[in-house]
Formats: sequence, C-alpha cells, structure tokens
Amino acid sequence: MSKTPRKQRLSVYLDPDVMKALAAHAARRDLSLSLVAEAGIASFLSPDAAERQEAATTKRLDQLDRRMARMERDVGISVETLAVFIRFWLTSNPPLPEPAQVAARAKAAERYEAFVSALGRRLAQGPKLRQEISEDISPAPANERSAES
Repeated sequence: MSKTPRKQRLSVYLDPDVMKALAAHAARRDLSLSLVAEAGIASFLSPDAAERQEAATTKRLDQLDRRMARMERDVGISVETLAVFIRFWLTSNPPLPEPAQVAARAKAAERYEAFVSALGRRLAQGPKLRQEISEDISPAPANERSAES
C-alpha cells in the first residue's frame, strides 16, 4: 500500500498588509490560510498565469471601453439637448427692453437658485434621466433630421 506524499511545510514572512489581505480573503471564502496561500503560489507558478492575467486585463479593458462609450453617448445627448433648448429659447424669446433688464436679471438669479436646488434634489434621489433613456434608440433617418432643421 503506497502512501500519498505528505505536504511540505514552508515558513514565510509577510508584510502586515499582505497578511491582513490573506486572512480577509480566507475568511470570506471560509478557507484556511494555508490553502489560500498554496493556491496563490500555484497560480503564480502556473505556466498559464500570464494568459489568465492577460484575459483578466482584456476583460477589464473591455469593461472600461463600454463605460467610455456610454459616457460619450451621454455627453452627446447632453450637448444635443442643450443645443435644441438654446435654439428654441432664442427663437421664442425676444430681447427685453433696457428698463426691464434689471428686474429680469434679479428674477433670473432667483430662478437659477431654485433650479440648482431642484437639480440637487433630483441627483440625490435618482434614477437619472440619462438612465431612463433607452440605449437602443436608433438615430432618426436623414430625411427626418433635415425636416427638423
């Protein structure tokens, strides 16, 4: 009857931060420190470790790329929204006569403060308008866009 070889004992010195991370990881997974350390060393020495690291890096880069694409889309929506609003506002509101401009500026400051407060409440409560906009909205055909202009 052959016996399975016993595991070899190894003593190592770890920085306190590394030891805390090792202990926390082992506790989260309900594993022994020895088992987690052995798996980590085996992974480090594995010939496919570089491939796994490259796959993990590629996955993370893909996530970042998708996040950047969403940010670009959101900025595009914001710019278009602002441009449409400004065009509408300028065409529907004639300039004020000189005497009324002082009162209008005072009222504008008051309204702006109310707007900033409302915006703060909206951002605090979520969800954001940009999250409500469907990501699969297709752009309008060229003939519809030219009719809007």
